Amino acid sequence: MEKKDIGSIGSHNILAWHKLGAVGVVTDASSRDTDEIALEKVPLYLRKKGRGIRPGRNELESVNRPVVIGGVLVCPGDVVVADGDGVIVVPRTVAADVAKFAREILNKDKSGRKYLYESMGRELDKTVK
Repeated sequence: MEKKDIGSIGSHNILAWHKLGAVGVVTDASSRDTDEIALEKVPLYLRKKGRGIRPGRNELESVNRPVVIGGVLVCPGDVVVADGDGVIVVPRTVAADVAKFAREILNKDKSGRKYLYESMGRELDKTVK
């Protein structure tokens, strides 16, 4: 029986993986120690917080193999982008084109928000300065 409410990874795991070169963690399961992980400043994107009790240990099944997270296929070399709104996976073959279009959209958004701030006499937020 699968227990998705058990936090199978925590602050120690994530910090150790960061030391080995991981730039963040995306998981389809849950995690524990989220307050400590926030202090470690290693990005963590998870389905939900889990309870701190977990039986057994994590085992490394494979490296540089395709995995499915949240119903999405993630292949070695794919670009994973995450923020507070969610996580996307961009296949490496189209990553440069996606980045170009995303930058254009971001620049237009920043310009539009800057205009609105200025027209209302409001101080700019740090994202549009």
